[in-house]
Amino acid sequence: MNAPTTPAKLTPKDFATDQEVRWCPGCGDYAILKSVQKVLADLKADKDKTVFVSGIGCSSRFPYYMDTYGFHTIHGRAPAVATGVKMANPELDVWIVTGDGDGLSIGGNHLLHIIRRNVDTQILLFNNEIYGLTKGQASPTSAIGTRSSSTPEGSVDAPLDPIKVAMGAGARFVARTADKWIKEMPDVLKAAREHRGCAFVEILQNCIVYNDAVFGEFTGKEAVPGTYIHVEHGKPLLFGGGRNEPPVKGIRVKPGTFKLEVVTLGENGISEADVLVHDKTDPVLAGLLAAMTGPDFPVAFGVLYEDAAPVHDDSVASHKADARKKTPDVSINALLKRGRTWMVEGPGA
Repeated sequence: MNAPTTPAKLTPKDFATDQEVRWCPGCGDYAILKSVQKVLADLKADKDKTVFVSGIGCSSRFPYYMDTYGFHTIHGRAPAVATGVKMANPELDVWIVTGDGDGLSIGGNHLLHIIRRNVDTQILLFNNEIYGLTKGQASPTSAIGTRSSSTPEGSVDAPLDPIKVAMGAGARFVARTADKWIKEMPDVLKAAREHRGCAFVEILQNCIVYNDAVFGEFTGKEAVPGTYIHVEHGKPLLFGGGRNEPPVKGIRVKPGTFKLEVVTLGENGISEADVLVHDKTDPVLAGLLAAMTGPDFPVAFGVLYEDAAPVHDDSVASHKADARKKTPDVSINALLKRGRTWMVEGPGA
């Protein structure tokens, strides 16, 4: 039998299936799908060793559209299935695709544990702050005041922040991108795949039907550069600037506090030397960047935090190896018959 081989040069089309992509016209999921296919092609990923696992929701159609192995599982359980896949086949490249409802509501428990265990997987959480597939109910990330079919007078529940949830669970790689950032998203996805351990990526995604333009202020066509910042390790936290745009601004620690503040270069003697330099290995800075929200702060995109730690897969393999050393090499039949066994004799035995 001929073994499958990976072509010397791959294109995004090599990772596309013959299935009709069935998302609403204008849905942000299309851009995410194209970005993932591009990244796998650029990295010359082995399709025979790549697996996409999803739960339930619009985002969870993803495995059907990837010409790799895949599982479309049950609501919220994609992390549990993905953990089993990775433990049974550590050499596989396992991706988890989930949504704010699937991952943070019924699947919140499973999401927390795959992160804290640091299973070597990539988690892509599509966040549109609404339940799309079930026709527009408020989700765990919906903002206070969101009017939906389940909250007609406006939601009164405080929303969850996916980044804070991941970091609270002990994530060692946390990033944020958006369906609009076609040029920037592949870099984030590549960084996630190259990270050894559990990589968590929140992707802000527009639901054109039930929550259109919810992120329009900083990702829409009219988004002002001063409303967002793309962070890069080792680079100063600068944003804005350019023709017909706000002046260049930066982020620093407010003197005498542990809080961040936005400053304008050139005002009150402020220069680039006063601005913080992004350090992706600093969890405190990552938490502060993740918490930035408008109108006083820009929304941060990029790799907010990355710091390696022991990987669950390796720890499990080490335990199994130790157990084998302590266990005699015997047959299954011998193992079944060892210890307290007896023979039933007599009529009818």
